[in-house]
Amino acid sequence: MARIFITGSSDGLGLGLNAAKQLIAKGHSVVLHARNAQRANEAKEACPGAETVAVGELGTIAETKQLAAELNKLGTFDCVIQNAGLFQGGFRKTVDGVPALVNVNVLAPYILTCLMHRPKRIVFLSSSMHNSDDGNLDDVLWQQRGEQGWSDYSAYCASKLHNILLAKAFARRWPDVIATSLDPGWVPTKMGGSSATETADAAAETYVMLAEGEEPAAQKSGGYFRPSRQVATPKSITEDEKVQDQLLSICEKFTGVSLP
Repeated sequence: MARIFITGSSDGLGLGLNAAKQLIAKGHSVVLHARNAQRANEAKEACPGAETVAVGELGTIAETKQLAAELNKLGTFDCVIQNAGLFQGGFRKTVDGVPALVNVNVLAPYILTCLMHRPKRIVFLSSSMHNSDDGNLDDVLWQQRGEQGWSDYSAYCASKLHNILLAKAFARRWPDVIATSLDPGWVPTKMGGSSATETADAAAETYVMLAEGEEPAAQKSGGYFRPSRQVATPKSITEDEKVQDQLLSICEKFTGVSLP
């Protein structure tokens, strides 16, 4: 059986918690994640079979580093699912001087992946919306455009392309780890809304497949997946190793966290 950590898994309507329940039902050990104590208590009530709930904000560099340290005290995981993400809500500048969305969607997965004990498998949550971004990395941190140029939609699409770039970069740099990315589809969560056309169960199938890592498709590092365990093809720029390395360099310089 596998031991799995899932970020952003405290929301009762969220895909992370849904996947956690299915993994626990199959006999796996799952550590949930919540951003504060209240959310942690809610997660425990919603998923009583979880091993524990790790508490920590992903909205700042310092707090994400602290969460990584606390997680390392729990030991090593077979799989880490970088599930947490923001979409709407505006610029919301953090103490690091960048939008909260950038901290949570891009910098936090990079920091946790670099600082946590290295797992066998890492899954980065992406979206088909990554296709709407052109892959230009000149202003990943929105320091040039600032709040005046902010767009929830554009920032989210870019971050989802960045998640695929991170998955492929780690897959290439760490041959001993299977790093993949996942588009969960348009599902009726708080983020997806009630008009969504796909099901949470179909998305959870892929979460579970990648977390377990037993199926042949899940054993190929660098892959990109959709609901119902479908192998898919992301935007071609995500295969560009120079672009992958550029994003790693941006994350490393800004966070002060070096790629092991």
